Amino acid sequence: MTATMRSPARLTQYAHGGGCACKIPPGELEDVVATLLTPGDRTGRADDLLVGLEHGDDAAVVRLDEHRAVVVTTDFFTPVVDDAYDWGRIAAANALSDVYAMGGSPLVAVNLLAWPRGVLPFELAREVLRGGLDVARAAGCHVAGGHSVDDPEPKYGMAVTGLVRPDRLMRNDAARAGQPLTLTKPLGLGVLNSRHKNTGERFPHAVETMVTLNRDAAAAAVRAGIRCATDVTGFGLLGHLLKVARASNVTAVVDAGAVPYLDGARESLRDGFVPGGSRRNLAWAQPHCDLSAVDDAEAVLLADAQTSGGLLLAGEIPGAPVIGEFVPRGEYLVVVR
Repeated sequence: MTATMRSPARLTQYAHGGGCACKIPPGELEDVVATLLTPGDRTGRADDLLVGLEHGDDAAVVRLDEHRAVVVTTDFFTPVVDDAYDWGRIAAANALSDVYAMGGSPLVAVNLLAWPRGVLPFELAREVLRGGLDVARAAGCHVAGGHSVDDPEPKYGMAVTGLVRPDRLMRNDAARAGQPLTLTKPLGLGVLNSRHKNTGERFPHAVETMVTLNRDAAAAAVRAGIRCATDVTGFGLLGHLLKVARASNVTAVVDAGAVPYLDGARESLRDGFVPGGSRRNLAWAQPHCDLSAVDDAEAVLLADAQTSGGLLLAGEIPGAPVIGEFVPRGEYLVVVR
């Protein structure tokens, strides 16, 4: 029996977590994949796999020829907001972001939908898919079908294929000492989404941030000659920055006072609305970071699990704040001052 629409449903109440905060903790995930693939195990021409598992980058990249490479990624998660259409838009923007983080352009996407068909009406599922379709269309990306399963928890996302020029590829192991560190969206999405889940309060400015494509920021980065980037999602600023610094064998120095936050983020943290994923991020990153210059609250915000966050760039682009710099590798991978 399928459910029918009776009254508006708070979608976040049907999920144990929300958005990218429900990711498997980074330390646990790294242990799982550490021995799955080595260079000698690759099939096909090893030289054509430009980006694989080595550094946990945002997408896989395979060279087609001298001028083209294909970018492949997937991303899906439980509801991060109660509005079905907005959840679809956020999930699509988040999935497309992985292609932008590699310097590419999305070409085609397929939907990934898990739905509790006896609990939530399919009218809501239609709204989720409509939101994803609208964002993909805005990105100039085709949407062609997908896959669905009956699941106790609602989940939605996309598998996306894009194209990139190999000589313009951005990756997370290409940061160099002396380069500035730029962040293109403010932090605080995790604590605001946690407040929304627990209280029902709506934060339109957070939704607007999450549905904003990273397309323009990525294009500006490519034009500026930037070759190192990643997007800030479920592992938080500290987690994703740690991965960049480790892969690039440098230390990232962050100016805490330069990091932008969304309105209401500090108040939500003060009131205790912290996703479990944010605390797990901090626990994983802390041994590799010097956080002695900031208090515990600031450290949590720096590790806050983001959903459809901005790009971290090794370089500068117009309109985006520089929040630090990369320096030669020191005792810590990340230093916050």
